[in-house]
Amino acid sequence: MKTLFKLLAVQVLVLLVTGSLQAQEKVSAVNPLQAYYEVKDALISSDASLAGTKATAFMNAIKANGKTNDSKALRDKILFDAGHIEESKDIEHQRDHFTSLSTDFYALVKAVKLNDKPVYYAYCPMKKSYWLSDSEGIKNPYYGNKMLICGKVTEVLK
Repeated sequence: MKTLFKLLAVQVLVLLVTGSLQAQEKVSAVNPLQAYYEVKDALISSDASLAGTKATAFMNAIKANGKTNDSKALRDKILFDAGHIEESKDIEHQRDHFTSLSTDFYALVKAVKLNDKPVYYAYCPMKKSYWLSDSEGIKNPYYGNKMLICGKVTEVLK
């Protein structure tokens, strides 16, 4: 009976460890570009709480992606700004950090080729800032519904 109990305990432990590893693999499998788009989309909808949550996921994706280690200086700047977006509940403060995050993340995407689909680099003339998008249509993260379609695509990364 003790042997059967030990065997069951070992099997449960193996299942727990395997499940934990699979969960970690799923977290690390998140594409930093997709995680960035989710932060951008939360800012478009002017949802500071969601932007903070998505910034956490973005930081985890950056940390888990081996390619981002090739540009440590950019990676550190990106994590700094994403950390401010994560911690703040003020949408304007989040958008201010999104400005520099986007500039640095654009440089990182170009440097280490994080994309396998086109990335649209858009510009907001009112904010004098850029952002990355997965579509050519303009949805401005800096002003939300106030100026949703203000901006233009200036470059396409393929």
